Amino acid sequence: MSSIWGNKVKISLFGESHGVGIGAVIDGLPAGYAIDLERANRHMKRRSPGYQPGATARREEDRVRILSGLYMDKTTGTPLCALIENHDTKSADYSKISAKPRPGHADLTGLARYEGSNDPRGGGHFSGRLTAPLTFAGALALQILESRGVIVRAHIYSIGTIEDTPYDPMKIPKDCSEHSIPVISEGQGLKMRELIETLRNELDSVGGVIECIVTGFPAGLGRPIFDNIESRLSSIIFGIPAVKGIEFGRGFGVSSQKGSTNNDEPYMTERGIRLRTNHAGGIEGGITNGMPILLRCAFKPTPSIGKQQNTVNLETMSDDTIEVGGRHDSCIVPRAVPVVESAVAFALLDIMEEG
Repeated sequence: MSSIWGNKVKISLFGESHGVGIGAVIDGLPAGYAIDLERANRHMKRRSPGYQPGATARREEDRVRILSGLYMDKTTGTPLCALIENHDTKSADYSKISAKPRPGHADLTGLARYEGSNDPRGGGHFSGRLTAPLTFAGALALQILESRGVIVRAHIYSIGTIEDTPYDPMKIPKDCSEHSIPVISEGQGLKMRELIETLRNELDSVGGVIECIVTGFPAGLGRPIFDNIESRLSSIIFGIPAVKGIEFGRGFGVSSQKGSTNNDEPYMTERGIRLRTNHAGGIEGGITNGMPILLRCAFKPTPSIGKQQNTVNLETMSDDTIEVGGRHDSCIVPRAVPVVESAVAFALLDIMEEG
């Protein structure tokens, strides 16, 4: 099924953007792990709409109702079902443009795939709203991983052409999670905020890149050839709407390097073998090498914009124009940071449980 992911620890996402609710069923969580639900809710708050610069005005608290899988605040090992109700929906915003496919959206592809039976309101099951239950599943994975000494953190690497200070691929990074613009350099964050606001006033949008690092993850995990670490992480990250690219370590930058400068040379320490550099981003041969896992993923600009765009009219079967009204993000990147952390954490927990 297309909305189920995982081998040992599996997640099944359900719901639509403007339906009664959305949620997830998580199967295979290890039993006996204490879960701090308030901490999970704080993680969810970072993704929730209406609280970050450039975010949609749609207000959803995203309070999670646990139907099964937790007892006395500990995982039971049985399927955990989490439900998030939708409250602040305005489906009428979409009735006026239902016959006009929105450029950059899955309106046309959804129509072709499901022969017009899909729920188009707010993107339906294709909507970024479905990242809320993924973020909650990741919040649980983050806590379980942390109890095992694994830390997952992310920040905004860039918005438009404005870049933050990149992570040091050898160290545990600064925690930026408390900032509405999660960056290392506050000055660059202010510039990003100004750019987002400028584009909002121009009825336009902008994309960006999120960088994520994982420390404390053990060496020797991953399964070549097709089930390797990069493949697994890429698979779940591309499940986040708007992601259009991913790279690990130096990524595309390796293409301009020499082997003598790109190779990570091993050396002996009292703790065993280590690497002098981490250009590979903690992964070699599709298997973790014990160094921090480093990746970056690119997000496209939000396609729902107020500017007039060209489209077609499915009722008249002729060319037409469209101005997408309603409430939309002028930049999805700040809200996507905890989503990336969650997707990475969930994937790595699955991989650890496989062994």
